Amino acid sequence: METLSSNIVASNTSFFNNTSTGEGLDKVYGQALCRGDITNSTVCKECIEKASKDLMNRCKSEDAMIWYDVCQVRYSFQMFFSNAVYTGKYPKQNDLEKRVSDPTSFQQVLTYLMNNVSNEAAFNPAKNMFATADIEFSKKKKARIYGLVECTKDISETDCRSCLSSAITELNACCSYREGGIIVSRNCNVRFDLFEFFNASSSVAPLLIFPTSKGGKWKPWMFVLTICGSILIISVLIVFCIACLRQKKAREGDEERTERTLLQELASPKNVAITQEGELISSDQLFMTLATIKAATGNFSDTNKLGHGGFGTVYKGVLPDGNEIAVKRLSRKSWQGLEEFKNEVILIAKLQHKNLVKLLGCVLEGEEKILIYELMSNRSLDQFIFDPFKRPKLDWKTCYGIIGGLAKGLLYLHEESRLKIIHRDLKPNNVLLDHELVAKISDFGMARMFSENQNTANTKRIVGTHGYMAPEYAMEGLFSVKSDVFSFGVIMLEIISGKRNNGFYTTKLAPTLLAHAWRLWNEGNGLEVVDPILLVSCLDSEYEVVLRCVHIALLCVQEDPQHRPTMSNVVVLLGSESMDLPQPRQPAFSSGKAIHVDPTASINHSVNESLWSNVTPR
Repeated sequence: METLSSNIVASNTSFFNNTSTGEGLDKVYGQALCRGDITNSTVCKECIEKASKDLMNRCKSEDAMIWYDVCQVRYSFQMFFSNAVYTGKYPKQNDLEKRVSDPTSFQQVLTYLMNNVSNEAAFNPAKNMFATADIEFSKKKKARIYGLVECTKDISETDCRSCLSSAITELNACCSYREGGIIVSRNCNVRFDLFEFFNASSSVAPLLIFPTSKGGKWKPWMFVLTICGSILIISVLIVFCIACLRQKKAREGDEERTERTLLQELASPKNVAITQEGELISSDQLFMTLATIKAATGNFSDTNKLGHGGFGTVYKGVLPDGNEIAVKRLSRKSWQGLEEFKNEVILIAKLQHKNLVKLLGCVLEGEEKILIYELMSNRSLDQFIFDPFKRPKLDWKTCYGIIGGLAKGLLYLHEESRLKIIHRDLKPNNVLLDHELVAKISDFGMARMFSENQNTANTKRIVGTHGYMAPEYAMEGLFSVKSDVFSFGVIMLEIISGKRNNGFYTTKLAPTLLAHAWRLWNEGNGLEVVDPILLVSCLDSEYEVVLRCVHIALLCVQEDPQHRPTMSNVVVLLGSESMDLPQPRQPAFSSGKAIHVDPTASINHSVNESLWSNVTPR
């Protein structure tokens, strides 16, 4: 913070400055703004210096801002430049202002003044997001109202006017009957008083005349007409701008963001990979040329196509050094593909584990967004467990190894990496197998990063695959590490049974694979869940291990996320044959078309609620 403060003070020669300092998770962003009528650089610099020191002494949060009469300073650990967010604040000093004698007339003149000066600041380029003006409101007393508005220089004209409109609304609510008032926000400020509090010579404040009748008295219809006309014009302008922006986005897709925004995000110092040896690799070392990838894939030849997904096509390729690669060419016009690209590069580049697919590089040229991975010769898990010809190749020992590897990969994401990652789209298609059938988690396009103390999050945009999504996520948008645990439990049951949860035939007692497994378990017929082909490959001594895995899977798919174990619990339970397990509660029947449960098949069990807090890996 001290370095950031020094940067703000030292580089603030234009009375407005955006700056940043630090690297990785310690990167912090700062912004300073001096009032537009301040022409003395020494006054500006001294104010910013004092504000920076006070901000560090008074605020210990990750995002803070302080306002003074002639300057304002803000810092944040999140990049906020050019982001227009209205956060109006009401200083207590407003309550100390005296009340005016004629509040109705005063408010009419004040609103007229502030709207006019706001239009000047926002839409007159010569004003540079700052404007002042004054207007007479009492000829008898020769009294005038002085107004000032200002926006930060990094937002658009429309965003500036929108911010000022919100501030004026709050100003009218709190202070239109007082002799002075001020509203401050992150991106704009408004103020009025009955004395000249700004430097009129430098800001060239115009003298406004409020429209009145010949007799010198205001007619209400004139005021209403003026205000309504102004609002109508502004509304039309805003609607027109929004329509133009939407048309532009529809035409250009995500062309504008690919080169400018993504390159800024991916080339920033925070985006580094950490190898298993602890070495740091900058994300710019991950970038490859489009020509190299075209040569590797035969110009994306159909003969090298491995598959096609929602975000694009995957090709097999060979680099000049002979290494085989998998090339995911994301859809050119897919905004989701753009988000997936950013997620994959920023997240996977930082994650290194034997049970995670390794990202070798990426391409970002024009409309092309390409991700390059190590090639998994056996492709995805679903092509083995649901293929009648490949299924026999998976004996119990191999399946148990896949389950254990998948569990360890998730444990790394949730608890052991520097980042806390929720995958959100875990399914057999996203579990790849190398030449030794070692499981590796892939496709982090939907993944989300949690802070150290964060446990749950909420989203309105539900992404993922039905049948693998936890009920609280599918229905309410709530996700956490327990959402991934649910998906893991579904995959375990699919590996063991050889059946898809989504494709399971609905019956009166089993609308889903989860319900079918739970019913058989409660009837004491747990081995009937297991694929007969898998049982044939088991030794007699391994039957108990298979049953234990069914038990663990049922614990993972319980409806209440609090009853599910964490992945650290799961890894311990998979490695121990002696540790007692609680009885699983009924899973969520979220995939079935109909639910008809025989009351005699429903059995209540007590659960040792303290079990999961006592089970941790050594």
